[in-house]
Amino acid sequence: MQPSASLPEPHAFIRPVQIAAVPGPSTPLVDRVLAGVERALLRRGHRWVTTPDDATDAFVTSARLHDPRPWRDSPMFTGRKRFGLARKPANYAFVQVPLAELTALLRGFEQALAKERPGPDDFGHPGLSANAWQVLLDQGRRGGAMMCVGRLLQAQAKSLRVVMVVGDERPIAAHLFDLAGAYPRIDAQDPERFYDEMALRIATHLSTREVTNHDNDREPIPADVWRRAPGPDAMLRVSRELGRRRFFTNMVRISDLVDVPAITGTIARQYSEGCFGTHDPVIGAQIVTITGSRNPVEKASLMEDDLAVIQGVLDDGSGVLVRAVEGLRNEPPSSEAVEFELVDRYLPRMRLPQEFGVDTEVPVVRSKLHGHRGVVSFDPGVVEYVPLDEPFFHYLVSCSTEAQAKGVTAAFARSQALRDAADPRTIVFTVLPGHGLLMAEKWVVGTRPFDVLLRAMDDGTIEIGDGVPQGPMRYECEGGRMVLRLGNGTVQPSDGLRPARVRDDGSYGANAG
Repeated sequence: MQPSASLPEPHAFIRPVQIAAVPGPSTPLVDRVLAGVERALLRRGHRWVTTPDDATDAFVTSARLHDPRPWRDSPMFTGRKRFGLARKPANYAFVQVPLAELTALLRGFEQALAKERPGPDDFGHPGLSANAWQVLLDQGRRGGAMMCVGRLLQAQAKSLRVVMVVGDERPIAAHLFDLAGAYPRIDAQDPERFYDEMALRIATHLSTREVTNHDNDREPIPADVWRRAPGPDAMLRVSRELGRRRFFTNMVRISDLVDVPAITGTIARQYSEGCFGTHDPVIGAQIVTITGSRNPVEKASLMEDDLAVIQGVLDDGSGVLVRAVEGLRNEPPSSEAVEFELVDRYLPRMRLPQEFGVDTEVPVVRSKLHGHRGVVSFDPGVVEYVPLDEPFFHYLVSCSTEAQAKGVTAAFARSQALRDAADPRTIVFTVLPGHGLLMAEKWVVGTRPFDVLLRAMDDGTIEIGDGVPQGPMRYECEGGRMVLRLGNGTVQPSDGLRPARVRDDGSYGANAG
């Protein structure tokens, strides 16, 4: 049987991948779904094996709802050692959630999130640590009840990537959860299309590489140059400004979500959402936030040690060139560093007006802000939306990957506002379904770094919403503004009391958010 011809065109970068099936606690429905995914992958030229080897790109296993899997039994934690592999494959855990149980979970989490003062009992489920309720509260207030469901399944299945199969005797749909908080929905009305789409989404994840193999410049920035540069103070200032606006959610510590004693070398101990950066004309490079995977980083209250300087992408594209600063801790930059640099590479450089007091050419983009948020509406006279290529709306990619970096770069490279100096629009943004947004501001006389973005968020020129679209989306003109429209979800503008919301959970009734 040939692959489904009704699916949207996939990414050009997809390559043959190898999946290794590792049995786990299962159900008859999960067994049937795994068999369907195996058939679909094989039809598309991928490999499915039962004995993992060094060619394995991912383990596929299973787990049961509310039956927490011991971490020692999880392929994500112990698979590499168990099978003697040279590298650690990705891990997908398939979990069945009957529709009635999913509806109950969503309703319970919605009720907990709506409380003025929720507590541990509102989020009590098997497999969670004592502090997990705080993680679920923070994540749920950002992304809705489905985010809570995803974090719960990740904790119970001991896997960062979880395929939630919704249904009783047959699948109704599936959701793919990942570390960044994505949960795109795959409809199962057409069974063969369902399996084919799931295979394509998994192959998409596995066909791109991480681009965090950064290299260090051999000449650090002298401390006196760092003190003269305006960028560091601007970064610390905007960190607090974004904190006051609750743009970032709190850093997630894995130990706060689930009791797992053996984290080192398997996954990061914690991660922090989002990043931002600005070009410093004194240093002649971008100053950005550091990664939160090595040491705790609160993006809303940065210190100087939480800053990194990046200057150019490495020839092989696997990372960026990092310039150390005398006296700083000099941790690696945030995972979006490559896309931050690539955007500047493919856009013009310019001479600034004399009011800036800068004699050298600078990138046309002054500052960039990435966050796990959506854009509900914007003023098209000030803001330009540059969409990603079409496959990114159907087959999602995530942070720190080459695919995301190239996709974002291609979108910004098409920006009319950034390519035409006479274009009056000062903000450009794109949306990565399942992940978040990237906004960029131009140089505007009389402003400091990030002033243009902050003012636009404050006065409603661009309306930022909690939650992120999980698939196809568009903006339509309404009353002189461009307003977000979803194929299967809800968009709620701010009413002055409640923040704007984007909910793209799928059709499970009113309790789906």
